[in-house]
Amino acid sequence: MDLYEYQARGLFEEYGILVPRAEVTDSPRRAREIARGLGGRAVVKAQVKTGGRGRAGGVRLAADPAAAEHAARQILGMDIKGHTVRQVMLAQPVDVEAEFYVSYVLDRAAGRFLAIASAAGGTEIEEVAESRPDSVARVPVDPAEGVTCAKAAEIAEAAGLPPQTVDVLVRLWQVLVREDAVLVEVNPLVRTRQGQLVALDGKVTLDDNARFRQARWGEEKTEHGDALEAAAAVKGLHYVRLDGEVGIIGNGAGLVMSTLDVVAGCGARPANFLDIGGGASAQVMADGLSVILSDPAVKSVFVNVFGGITACDAVADGIVRALETVELTKPLVVRLDGNNAARGRAVLDAHAHPLVQQASTMDGAARRAAQLAHTS
Repeated sequence: MDLYEYQARGLFEEYGILVPRAEVTDSPRRAREIARGLGGRAVVKAQVKTGGRGRAGGVRLAADPAAAEHAARQILGMDIKGHTVRQVMLAQPVDVEAEFYVSYVLDRAAGRFLAIASAAGGTEIEEVAESRPDSVARVPVDPAEGVTCAKAAEIAEAAGLPPQTVDVLVRLWQVLVREDAVLVEVNPLVRTRQGQLVALDGKVTLDDNARFRQARWGEEKTEHGDALEAAAAVKGLHYVRLDGEVGIIGNGAGLVMSTLDVVAGCGARPANFLDIGGGASAQVMADGLSVILSDPAVKSVFVNVFGGITACDAVADGIVRALETVELTKPLVVRLDGNNAARGRAVLDAHAHPLVQQASTMDGAARRAAQLAHTS
């Protein structure tokens, strides 16, 4: 479960990490009053559980209370990557001298946590990580040992962070452990001209397996989330919307995760995670394709299936029957392997569709899906 920014900042404040004064509202008129209480100037920020708010126009600096009301009026109701803005947070601006990036994330494959930090970070950390990967430190953290002052000093030194970030790193680890989180991130952590370290923005993802200990957050409300994810949930699909252009359907979470990586390695971005599990009936395929094709960012679709209990010919039959009810508007690349793969390919060949292509390997199918996404 992802927390809203204002909830993450509230946690940071509870654990002694400095944050700017701020207040949340769903009323433009109230935004004017809040800005007045903050001294006139305010940063007005959309509260949605997705990134890219600034580029979408969801973060604005207001010079006075009237401008804050105007900004709130423009941001409320805005759609940011499928998320409707229902609340804005108004925060007191700070005088920034330097920006840093710090986070802890669960590394499931390694069975440990990973500290990721950079002295060259801040809001453009993704670009920094791509163009200057050496400037982003990745330090493994043993869950049994945790982040002591000595470990925090090691992380700070590896990332080139100032010594005073040691205390913040220790406190951020306390947030992760005590709140059952799998991700805590401060982006950016800034040093003000007065020498204070302040968390300007934050992200916290809680472990859903510990929801029984997280009653204070209540139930997650799908109406505040992604519309496609809500539609998929109604259909019983395990779907997560991402920011790319290649739609993904696979059977099994591990295979789908591998598919996302392979597509990314081919120079394209996955548009979603969709695991159909062991069921590949015509209805499941139709529902999955319907949701994926409803995403305007999708330029091609990659169906990657390894036949086991559910044989590939049954999957192929499901695809054929699904295409009788769903209008295929984007190219579809299918890779079938495993149980009855040859029969499955024959089924698709027999029901030739002009937008359906097949590939014999996962790498080949990913390359083709990426090419189609870039040319369509």
